[in-house]
Amino acid sequence: MTVTVTGFGALDLQSTDGERPVAFGGVLGPEQLLTAYRYGLFPLPAADEYASAYNEAVYGEAVEAGEVVLLPGAGDPYALAWWSPDPRPVLRPGEVRLPRRLARRLRGRSRAADVADVADAAGAAGAAEWFTTADAAFGEVLTACAEGRQPAWLTEELRAVLMELNARGAAHSVEVWEGEELVGGVFGVAVWPVLSLDSMFHRRPDAARVAVADLGARFGAAGGRLLDAQWDGPYVRSLGAVSMERSRYLAELAGAPGAGILPTDRLPVARLV
Repeated sequence: MTVTVTGFGALDLQSTDGERPVAFGGVLGPEQLLTAYRYGLFPLPAADEYASAYNEAVYGEAVEAGEVVLLPGAGDPYALAWWSPDPRPVLRPGEVRLPRRLARRLRGRSRAADVADVADAAGAAGAAEWFTTADAAFGEVLTACAEGRQPAWLTEELRAVLMELNARGAAHSVEVWEGEELVGGVFGVAVWPVLSLDSMFHRRPDAARVAVADLGARFGAAGGRLLDAQWDGPYVRSLGAVSMERSRYLAELAGAPGAGILPTDRLPVARLV
């Protein structure tokens, strides 16, 4: 299936190898990023000139052969790669898996918090219940997701674009709080009825899992139908992700949009178990 995508030219999204970039170069801006997500693409900027040189060394021949599109508008096209993996790991919003041990711990936290409400404050240490919010600390979640990550794809330029999309209501975060401390989170871009999970972090065991489950619950309540985990692997499989052929994934993207309004209330995590 060859489609013409504004800003990306003609892309063969049916037969393009899903284990390498679909394109290099182009412009990284809010409109370009939204367009990319609508057609099943996402960006992977190079962290530095060495990463860019690596891209050219590995994929340069495929570009010269016309197997990977080289987009205009960039001084160094290999500094920005656009990916569309095939197959795609996906989750249905209400089917994010939380292990039983985590469910027991969360229920225990909830009971401990109830006791702490009537206990002396000094005796309540460590009993803080986990709560979640949405879009309450988007910038903090981006910063936490960027810390110590290799490759360092979440560049300052991309973060600025994502902040703009969050202001427009197209990029979202879920935050997990222990009392007033941010202990986990996830962020992604929504092109209804699909939300792409770009990155997550945790400062407490399993807080990232909780963030994904909570985002799934909120997205599903707003009419969303699919969470895209982008890269396959053991961790996303443990969350319940399954493989979906790219052709079917693109069909899901083309489906009727949902309501598009993500609930942002502060909610107890215990409701998820």
